[in-house]
Amino acid sequence: MNKLCAQFSFKQHNSSMYNAPANGLAEAFNKTLCNILKKVVNRSKKDWHERIGEALWAYHTTFRTPTQATPYSLFLSKWDGPYVVQEVYTNGAYKIVDENGLRIGPINGKFLKRYYA
Repeated sequence: MNKLCAQFSFKQHNSSMYNAPANGLAEAFNKTLCNILKKVVNRSKKDWHERIGEALWAYHTTFRTPTQATPYSLFLSKWDGPYVVQEVYTNGAYKIVDENGLRIGPINGKFLKRYYA
């Protein structure tokens, strides 16, 4: 490959695809899922497909400190509104407040929508 590049006088650069919104979340989830499966799968490791439902349930119902909730509760939570934006962060996150003064956030701005009363 180096000879071909030299022959046509161009430099070859290696790069990888980068998805900024993902920010390594898929890799982190896969690592966590594998760690859970290691704890519940037999030594033969042949029953992992039977245990994946249990592992996913464990992951979705485990409390997460950064969000102060479980992924399951965040998925099922109902966002009614209206909410008022209290603070805007430079990374695109927002801190919002409901009509009772309950603070929510920071939350990713791409999940917020205008509320029309």
